[in-house]
Amino acid sequence: MSTTTMFEAATSDLRLPAGTWEVDPVHSRIGFVARHMMVTKVRGSFDEYSADVHIADDLTQSTLVAEVQMASIDTGNVDRDGHLRTNDFFAVEQYPTMALRSTGFGVDGAGIAMRADLTIKGVTKPVVFSLEFDGVGQDPWGATRAGFSATATINRTDFGVEFNAPLETGGVLVGEKIQIELDVQLVKR
Repeated sequence: MSTTTMFEAATSDLRLPAGTWEVDPVHSRIGFVARHMMVTKVRGSFDEYSADVHIADDLTQSTLVAEVQMASIDTGNVDRDGHLRTNDFFAVEQYPTMALRSTGFGVDGAGIAMRADLTIKGVTKPVVFSLEFDGVGQDPWGATRAGFSATATINRTDFGVEFNAPLETGGVLVGEKIQIELDVQLVKR
């Protein structure tokens, strides 16, 4: 089966109208998961972001451009959030935004993949997100809405986020692998 045929099969249930869409921030979440002390996971999110999404007739030609305000980080702990904003982690005064720009869509096993360039702290690296289409429908006010979930795993040190501390019991304070989680509701303009 060709890659085009595989993509068509993976997207056959996507009845998504072509056009420009915007992210509904009230019903969306840009989040991450990091290991802490090698024994637990810490979850966080960013509260301020914007995105331009264009769905093409040929879904492989669709585009996403997003920008996240790094100072809007929220892990549920004010002290931790403050530390994450410093030069030890995100250096938000020097690098106030994180950017994501899609570079293509295709198949990922039996699902959909979004290839993208991710920029953190001025460093841009390619990342592949596994996408899950959650559905499309009309809200009570007549707007067309669509939902997507996406995940990718990155190594934070690839982006210059290198702070760590060794633990007496072995291991380190913060894991290098970070899972990015996107739960997005789009509204067609």
